[in-house]
Order: sequence, then structure tokens, then C-alpha cells
Amino acid sequence: MKDKPNIAGRAGRWSAQHRKTAIFGWLAFVIASLVLGGMVGTKTLEVEESGVGDSGRADKIAFEAFPKKASESVLIQSETLEATEPQFRAAVGDVVQRLEKTEGVKRVDGPYANDGAGVSPGGNSALVNFEIPGDSKKTQELVGEALSSVAAAAEAHPELRIEQYGEASLANALDESVGEDFKQAEYTSLPLTLAILLIAFGALVAAGLPLLLAISAVAATVGLVGPISQIAPVGDGISSIILLIGLAVGVDYCLFYLRREREERAAGRGEEAALEAAAATSGRAVLISGFTVMTSMAGMYLAGDSGFASFATGTILVVAVSMIGSLTVLPAILSKLGDRVDKGRVPLVGRVKRRMAEMGLWSRVVDRVLRRPLLSALVSGGLLVALALPALHIHTALSGPEALAGDLPAAQTYDRIQAAFPSEGVPATVVVKAGDVTSAPVTAAIDELEAGAAKRKDLFEGPPTVEVSPDKTVASVSIPGAGDGTDATSHRVLDELRGDLVPATLGAVDGVEAKVTGETAITQDFNDNLTSHLPYVFAFVLSAAFLLLLVTFRSIVIPIKAIVLNMLSVGAAYGLLVLVFQDGWGESLLGFESNGAIAAWLPLFLFVILFGLSMDYHVFILTRVREAFDNGMSTEDAVSHAIKSTAGVVTSAAVVMVAVFSIFATLKGLELKQMGVGLAAAVLIDATIIRGVLLPATMKLLGDWNWWLPSSLGWLPEIAREPEVDPAKA
Repeated sequence: MKDKPNIAGRAGRWSAQHRKTAIFGWLAFVIASLVLGGMVGTKTLEVEESGVGDSGRADKIAFEAFPKKASESVLIQSETLEATEPQFRAAVGDVVQRLEKTEGVKRVDGPYANDGAGVSPGGNSALVNFEIPGDSKKTQELVGEALSSVAAAAEAHPELRIEQYGEASLANALDESVGEDFKQAEYTSLPLTLAILLIAFGALVAAGLPLLLAISAVAATVGLVGPISQIAPVGDGISSIILLIGLAVGVDYCLFYLRREREERAAGRGEEAALEAAAATSGRAVLISGFTVMTSMAGMYLAGDSGFASFATGTILVVAVSMIGSLTVLPAILSKLGDRVDKGRVPLVGRVKRRMAEMGLWSRVVDRVLRRPLLSALVSGGLLVALALPALHIHTALSGPEALAGDLPAAQTYDRIQAAFPSEGVPATVVVKAGDVTSAPVTAAIDELEAGAAKRKDLFEGPPTVEVSPDKTVASVSIPGAGDGTDATSHRVLDELRGDLVPATLGAVDGVEAKVTGETAITQDFNDNLTSHLPYVFAFVLSAAFLLLLVTFRSIVIPIKAIVLNMLSVGAAYGLLVLVFQDGWGESLLGFESNGAIAAWLPLFLFVILFGLSMDYHVFILTRVREAFDNGMSTEDAVSHAIKSTAGVVTSAAVVMVAVFSIFATLKGLELKQMGVGLAAAVLIDATIIRGVLLPATMKLLGDWNWWLPSSLGWLPEIAREPEVDPAKA
């Protein structure tokens, strides 16, 4: 009796038999998604509403109580003039007058009020402070007018340095910079991917197909995120994450499918039989891999952070869309094209590929590994453990303006303000909520808090400032603290406030809620929240991957080994990140200045993404191993056959991923560099050391134990395998 085809095989067969429905249905889906997304727009998370812990609570209280505004400053600085000299004063007066006439600018304060509080201790720098009312979106729209006024003043006084820095101007500069960065990444990644695929296939049509599928999947996902964001707002970088992951998995899935179809044709199958075989084998691997990746991404929902939750939504969606496209519209297109998929042959590429095939690099590596599996496993495993060791002293922090902005003029202005006004350093803010914060008990407690801070001159610098909300229910007490926001001194400031000063003063007043926020508090709360949720994320991702692989391969050894190998590649990527970005190795090569920390969100993000993506290769190779084993080969022969036969496609897929991720390592923002290096390094390790050495070595050592399934688990469902198709009947 003929076996029932698996789901992927049935999907491919249906698609080939209903080509027009599949192709035009996909096009309609992509267009409808884009139109829908354009109509509703994308709702993004407000920074003040996305925090966690006490600092998140404080930011939310202040955000709701105080009028929305952006605080801005203009630095006026001279190498030769004192701030009290007439020429300097004239420039300050000009800046003030221009700002007072600028649309959207309110509360312009010159530097000479309050006994010259706005003049630097060195006497050659001054600050003009002002506000732009409105929420973050509104202030970014209005800040351009203020920037133009300041630029005009700078042009009128070339002998002085006159430049602006603040919340809205930095956000504006960051948006422009990040936008330019991602445009550069898009413009570079697409032709680079096409070039790699041209080398892989040697034909323009075959090379363009994976890229078109990936781009259409990304476009559809970006559109679908719009209506979803109206229910659950998403992070600002969601489109970039979708592009990054969508391009990676979309190209991979199409590559796996297309290469298997071409392989079957080269083996003598007819067009229909080759397509059915590809659908049932590589299509099945795509289906398994897609669900594994999506399950892994879902771990971000357990991180207890709205930003991670939005990343989970975007990545799951783009993987699902890419997977569905690979299983439906791709077989239809291949059925329509037939052997014309090899049209547009690229001169010389075929000759180069034949030469490389004759060299048989991966065949030689695998043969040597299988001859000495124990030595190979020990050496390669030891190398990865050594690479992972630096991760034991990883230090994470939420990036400040200097890391986010890279070498932007706004970041340089920030550095100059910090140097000229040390007391303008990193403030800790105590947000006080009560029925009336101007009542005697509350004001007395605030005074006591300020007095207590004044006694600790080793931790607190400069006089505190107090701002009361219009309805008098919230007060914001800003206390300049020592340290740079991420160092040990800043953490002692935070501990002193949370552990002693605030509980002893405001905490003793009935009906008062007092929470501490600021750069240090936000970073610590983010890290504490992440640390408390990490066990749930790891447990979910690892157990889900274990169960999926257990059912797929009906083996308890395969999923355990897959998890161990994936953790090795992730650990090695962490170690490289620490060496490069925390310890500063390769600063000149990558063009950055180390801030001694890894972006706080990156380790969890990398774990989830890398664990998911690494399953692509693992599932693809193991599917071929199991297929060969079920057809009568020994485990050793099946491993050798599978790795040698998939070497080309895995190498091509890995080169695409590494190339795309490496582009992000060339961008200006430090966090983008860290993400690009981490992803590229892990994929490279995964596709070479893990898949080329450790996987075959451990499978050879374990032999038939690879397929061991306890009798107590014999009830597990068996996923159908497509029967062999006789080429003569095709």
C-alpha cells in the first residue's frame, strides 16, 4: 500500500497542480498586507511606558503627570573668550533671542541667572536651556525649527562653538542616522545576497528566486505588523529585525528547496517527480525548521519586557510567512519554470563551481573527522569552550547616547557638555506620588531627602532640583550623582537612595509612593528583570526544541545533542562579543570605542535568534541523515552522505547569513555593530565547526545510539516520510 504523503509533500503537490491560484494568491496576500499596513500605520511603544521595575513605574507616573515636553540645551563655548566678556555675552543674547522667536520653543533660560549657574566652572562655556512642549513624536517634528535657529546663530558667530543637544534633537539625529544605516544595509545586503546566490546556482533566474521570495515575505510581514501594533504596540526597530530575520530564513528555505529539486533533476528524475521529492524532503525540513524557529522566538514573550514581546511578534510572523511561501508559491513557480529555472547562466561560474567540487573541501574534512571522531570532537569542542569562557565575565548595560549615536555631532556635543559641566552628569531621579506633594509632610520629607544627599558628598554632586506636576500629585526630585551611569560608583548612588535615603524619608510618610529612576536605575531594573525571567525563557526554548526534534526524529539522543551543540555555538558567540566589545579587541578594525559593556538586551535576543536559526542547518542535515539511514545506510555512511550532499547548500546559506549580518557590523551605532558581529560569528561557527566537525564526529561516536528511543515513548506519532518516486514513471 502506498504511504500517505507528508504535509509538505501534499502542499507542494497541490501548489504544482494549482499554479495560478498559488502564485496569484500569494501576490494578492502580499499586496493586501501592504495596503492594510499602510492604512492603519504602525503604533510604536512610548519609551516612558516600556520600562520595568521601580524605574519603569517611576517613568510611567511622571509621564502621565507632567506635561509632555523635550528638554534641550545650547552649548556656547570658546577656547579664548570668557563667558563674561561682551563678545561672548552678545552671542548668548543672540541665541536667546532667536530661540524665543522660534515656533514651538518655550521657557528659554539664559546662563547668567541664578548666580551664573549656566556658566561652566572653567568660565569658557555656557548653556542656554529651553523646552519644546509635546509628546516624543511632536517634539521631533518641532525640533527642526530650533536646530535651524541655533545653526543660524552659529553662522553669525563663527568665533564661538554654538551647538544644540537634548532629548528631541538626539532622537531626531538618531532616527536620521539609523535610517541611513538601514538604507545602507538594505542597499548593500540585497545585491550582495544576489551575488552569493549567483555563485551558488550559476544562473540568474535560480539566484533571483530566493531573494524575491524573501523580499515579498518581509514586505507582507511589515504590512501585517501594522494592525497587530494597534493592539500591542511594537518597538521602533521592528522593521529592521523583520528585514534581518526575513532575509535570512526566506533565502535559506528557498535555497534548501530549490537545491534539492535541482539535485533530483540531475539524478534523472522527471520534473514532476523531482518537485515532489523536494517538497516531501526539503519541504518537510523547512516545515520542521520553521516551527522550531518560531517556537524559539516565542521565548521572548516570557522575557517580561514589551520590547522583546514585539520582537517575538515580528520574528514569528516573518518566519511563518516565509515558511508558508516556501511550501506554497515556490513549488508553483518551480513547476511553471521547470528547467528554465537555470536560465541566465553566468559565464565562468560553472567552471569555478566544478573546480571547487573537484577539490571537495568538505568531503575531505568529513572523511578525516569520521576517521578520528574522538580527537575531532575533543579539539573542536575544546576550541568552542575556550571561546565561550570570556562570557563568564560579561557586563551588560543599557546604552547611553554615546553608544547609540556613534560619531554623530549630537554625541560629540553631549561629550563636550559632560566635560564642561561635570555636575550636569548622570542624575538619579526620585519620583514622588501623593495626594498633594506640596503638603507639609511631603515637602518636609523631600527636604530631608535633599539634606541626606548633601551629607554624602562622595556620592552626590550639586544641588537637587524639584519639579511639581500641575495637579500637585507628583514631584520629580533630580539629584546629580557621581559616576558615569554604569560604573560601581553610580550603583552605590542607587543603592544609597533605594536602600537608605528614600525609605528613611519619603517612605516614612503615609500615602506616599516614591520610586527611583534614571540611567543607572533603568539599567539595573532591566538586568534584574531579565535575570529573573531568563530561566523561564531558557526552559521554554530548550524544552520546546527538545520535544519538536524528539517527535520529528523519534530519538531522545538527537534533540539532546542538538541542544548541546547549539548552546556551544551561542556560548562561543557570547565570548567573542565580550572579547571584541567589552575588552576592546578590534576597535580600530570595526571603527568603534568600547564602553566596557554589551547592550543589555543583546544576550537574550541573540540566544533566541541564534538557537532558532541554527536549527535550520541542523534539521536540514539531520533530515538527510535520517532519510539515508531509513534507506538502509549505516549511521556513519548516512552522516557522510548527508553532510557531503548538503555541504553546498549549507555553505551557500551560511555565507548569505554571515554576509548580511556582517553588514550590520559596519554600521555606526555600537549596538548594531554588536548585533551584527554576534549573529555573523555564531552562524559562521555553526556552519563550520558545529556542522562540519562536531556533528559528524559525535554521530559517528554514538553510532546507532543516535536513534535510540525508550520503549516507553513508542507511542509518539511518526511523521510520514514521502515514498520514493520512480523516475521512470515521472
